[in-house]
Amino acid sequence: MSTQQFRAYNFKPVQRQLIAHMNEIIEEMAMTLTARQLYYQFIGRDLFPESWIDEKYNREKGLPPNTKNTLKNYKKFAALLTDARYAGLVSWDAIEDRVRRPTIWRDYDNLREAVDSLIRSYRLPRWRGQERYVELWVEKEALAGQMEPIAADYHVTLMANKGYSSASAMYESAQRIMREANQAESDYYDPNKPERDPTIFYIGDHDPSGEDMVRDLESRLVEFGVQRLTFKKLALTMEQVKRYNLPPNPAKTTDSRFETYVAEHGNKSWEVEALPPKILAKLVREALESVVDREKMDEVIDEESEHKSALERACEEVE
Repeated sequence: MSTQQFRAYNFKPVQRQLIAHMNEIIEEMAMTLTARQLYYQFIGRDLFPESWIDEKYNREKGLPPNTKNTLKNYKKFAALLTDARYAGLVSWDAIEDRVRRPTIWRDYDNLREAVDSLIRSYRLPRWRGQERYVELWVEKEALAGQMEPIAADYHVTLMANKGYSSASAMYESAQRIMREANQAESDYYDPNKPERDPTIFYIGDHDPSGEDMVRDLESRLVEFGVQRLTFKKLALTMEQVKRYNLPPNPAKTTDSRFETYVAEHGNKSWEVEALPPKILAKLVREALESVVDREKMDEVIDEESEHKSALERACEEVE
């Protein structure tokens, strides 16, 4: 990983200790993280010093006196992480912003380069012949970057909702699902093709809105005509919260769903970023494997390989 110094800082001993912990976790995780994911590793491992407890702030926010998991501390942590990267103490490659991404147009220097790119990206419909049509949805844009490699491996549509989806986005999603599932009552129905049952795996926070979104998204897709839909929340669940002893946040009292949530779960909430990335990835892969006919998908992948070889030979003949 690449460290490069752009600014000079005189870090205090406690800050240097925190930076050392950052690098230990980054090395251990062996993957690119967001600032929030790294922060939750600190919370889960109780790495913040007692000096980071602000009893006055906690009292004003209605939090337990010894709480370290606060918005104030997250901002303080994120600022220290940024300074450490500018100081050349934490790799620039270790942390990514999964929301702010540029659009970069692809170009090629020659035909060989273009064909090589096509061969790498060429895919047949890998869910061809499967009984189900599957998509992976995430509540937050930041999670999409983490899920992209898995979605690419299984060739499933990845949808980032960014909270409650608009009516337009839900209508377009329903139309896409009905088209891909070849559902009988949709405008895309083809009697010569088999119908498939759609399945959506969902990843979101365990808080008043995160729990309600499952109901909202599923009901609106059905309202727009999707049939035989299975809508399953993979994470974050209360069972996962307890199993991995995830650090809580206070549930937002301003959320209109607060009272309903508290009646069932209490006044604590949890962000899905608190779940270790490798565990989340494992949950998603296991879920996808549970619904895919691996033999059929491997047949499609073998056919892809044959087509790629044909493209390779054709390029060699032109050259």
